[in-house]
Amino acid sequence: MGENNNENTQRKNPFFEPYGTPHDTVPFDRITIADFEEAFIEGIRRDNELIEKTVSNPEKPTFDNTIINTDDEREGYYDLLSRVSTVFFNLLSAETNDEMDALAQKMQPLLTQHANDVRLNPRLFERVRRVHQYHRRLTSEEKRLLDDSYEGFVRSGALLDNEGKERLRKLTEEASMLSLQFSQNLLKENKAFKLHITDRQQLAGLPDSAIEAAAAEAAQEGKEGWVFTLDYPSYSPFMTYADDRELRRQMYMAKNTECLHDNPENNLDICKRLVNLRREIAQLLGFRTYADYVLKRRMAGKRKNVYKLLDDLIEAYKPAAQEEMKQLTAYAKKKEGVRFKPEPWDQSYYSHKLQLKKYNVDAEMLRPYLELKNVIKGVFGLATRLYGITFKENPDIPTYHPDVKAYEVADADGSYLAVLYADFFPRKGKQGGAWMTEYQGQWIDRKGRNVRPHVSIVMNLTKPTPEKPALLTLGEVETFLHEFGHALHGIFANTRFESLSGTNVWWDFVELPSQFMENYAVEKEFLSTFAFHYKTGEPLPEKLIKAIVKSRNFMAAYSCMRQVSFGLLDMAYYTRKEPLTEDIIQFEKKAWAKAMVTPQRNDTCMTVQFSHIMAGGYAAGYYSYKWAEVLDADAFSVFKKEGIFNPNTAHRFRKEILSKGGTEHPMALYKRFRGGEPTIDALLKRNGIKRNKQKQQ
Repeated sequence: MGENNNENTQRKNPFFEPYGTPHDTVPFDRITIADFEEAFIEGIRRDNELIEKTVSNPEKPTFDNTIINTDDEREGYYDLLSRVSTVFFNLLSAETNDEMDALAQKMQPLLTQHANDVRLNPRLFERVRRVHQYHRRLTSEEKRLLDDSYEGFVRSGALLDNEGKERLRKLTEEASMLSLQFSQNLLKENKAFKLHITDRQQLAGLPDSAIEAAAAEAAQEGKEGWVFTLDYPSYSPFMTYADDRELRRQMYMAKNTECLHDNPENNLDICKRLVNLRREIAQLLGFRTYADYVLKRRMAGKRKNVYKLLDDLIEAYKPAAQEEMKQLTAYAKKKEGVRFKPEPWDQSYYSHKLQLKKYNVDAEMLRPYLELKNVIKGVFGLATRLYGITFKENPDIPTYHPDVKAYEVADADGSYLAVLYADFFPRKGKQGGAWMTEYQGQWIDRKGRNVRPHVSIVMNLTKPTPEKPALLTLGEVETFLHEFGHALHGIFANTRFESLSGTNVWWDFVELPSQFMENYAVEKEFLSTFAFHYKTGEPLPEKLIKAIVKSRNFMAAYSCMRQVSFGLLDMAYYTRKEPLTEDIIQFEKKAWAKAMVTPQRNDTCMTVQFSHIMAGGYAAGYYSYKWAEVLDADAFSVFKKEGIFNPNTAHRFRKEILSKGGTEHPMALYKRFRGGEPTIDALLKRNGIKRNKQKQQ
């Protein structure tokens, strides 16, 4: 015991000192669970100390001694609380365990309470308010930061009376804990289900890649046969190729009833409570609905603009989506007999067969040409071709899991630009889906030093097996490009203040850089740079590339309606003026009905697993994906016109959009790149949708 105590007194918490790693990257290999808790407590203490120093300053409040002092420009001082929170909550999504989950439950109330203490501090707000009214001549970026700071206090309840502030504290603390609980429940449910197959006949229809991955999963668990999970690289091929309809049904129902069972992971009550908490928070702050509260800080601005976008998309795409489903149903009945009644677990299966019949192409045909190591070269090479930047793996940079690779990013002139972490594969402690995050944002300190970002992209792509390397689908390549687009937004950040840099933009603008990059996935000139057969080295055949391009819009209208339905569901929850008392499942079915083109089931539920709008920050914002899709199609049309690798166009995109962060209104940035406002026309053209004539301008 004594020796351990002696060791503990000599050992320093890594968060409390310079990391001493390349580019001051996070020393994941030296951090323990105990370090997190200690750093959280000390970080809160330091924060309180700094705030007390600020509010006790006898000098007149100024931008420099009040606003900058609480942002990211503290000389000789790093924000310990931000430092530890960033690492902890990133790992909570990418590499969690029971200890981490328990610590999250313990720390979340303290962190929410602290955030409320800051935002509801009347002395601090009074100084901010004074500066907002009376300040020196500011640069446009300083003015943006000042406005954001003031608005942040107001939107967090600074103008409420004491009773209102106390009520707001209770509401936000409860909402914060429920969001965490929602995510933890979903991860547990997702990882709990395994489809274990021991009869090889039940694998009929599945490609070798899916069978090999399932065998590797079974071996990892010490089981005979094959194990399929609800992680996308396992679930998606199973639903697309498995001939056994009953097993497809089991997989579908497992996926679509997550957090709906009679067990501690049921999210029904949590969802209802979260919706009601957010409505009450918004109304306490003077807004009619939570959507009104959110949209005040979005490009869309108002509910009517969101609904206009969604309604325009329904009008343009729904007839085509209905026709697509009519053709798919006819095809399925032709194969199975006129009495055959398609169910949701048949959708991917027959879609694949119809696509194969119409275009002679499917995901498995492309896999041998999309080896991950080549895709990495292709995606990085695209950034080199567009922007001149280069990527070099650095094994000396610590990572949090052996699967994670760390790269140094250099600008065209060879200067250091950023660190990029890439985390590709599913595993036990990792949430599903894909996302981009940062371990360090970009900012410029008082001495003019440009602190460069440490960016991370996290995905759940097809894993290598003992027989084959990681071979991707084209959809997975698009996912990689999407997250890489977010990463470029972070990598190119070049602003003075961290809170305005990189992806710190309004949320219906943040998806533009990511969705823009997806356009390259079906461009022949891009595919030809990396798509080579993993065994023979032969390039992706011309006929397959043509088939990919031709089939790009297969079921595109149906996919659009699916996204619109999610947007409608989100808005239905957060445009409520009265408490939500209805049954969640029935509410959901009614909310998105006008975008539906297939019959709905009453024994499944999307809401209870809809992380984006319950725990992911997209509440009243899911429409952003379609909003940004209009922007990305419009922006890529400029590249199509001027050359998809045109360095001058790319430079303009980098300068006006990727490097500016949230320093200006997004539309001002977009217009400076585009030379005008976007229209829906490029999206309709890309998707092959003919616009209703009376709707054309």
